[in-house]
Amino acid sequence: MFHKIKAVRAMPDYQLCVQFSEGVTKIYDVKPLFAKWPVFKALEEDTELFYSVVVDKGGYGIVWNDNLDLSCNELFENGKRNRTPFDGLMAFSDATQLWGLNESTLRKAIVYGKLIDGIDVCKYGKQWVISMNAMKREYGQPKEQ
Repeated sequence: MFHKIKAVRAMPDYQLCVQFSEGVTKIYDVKPLFAKWPVFKALEEDTELFYSVVVDKGGYGIVWNDNLDLSCNELFENGKRNRTPFDGLMAFSDATQLWGLNESTLRKAIVYGKLIDGIDVCKYGKQWVISMNAMKREYGQPKEQ
């Protein structure tokens, strides 16, 4: 399964804070790559390049330039879990993509009482947020991508 990336932020000491669409945040240490793969040495030599990291189109990796990138699975499997108050929360759009549903399915589940506002879901402005636990309880495991 791919662990789609929502956001990445470069931090001091060549660390990356990576947020995944399933509501998990991991800290990835880039320093070991400097010795393992010579191409990554460019990040150590050019900190401006290191801080220019962005999520690749589609969210299946991160990129610095045409020569430097990392896959979402590398970041997920080798990153260290960083507990946050937002763990396990995701936008309806992310949940529907992971489970192969329509957003209207989730909205109807709220109306019919399957998902309880304030417990399973919550609306912030125009954005609905749902817990991973509620999605697994009602719809099983996410679909393989």
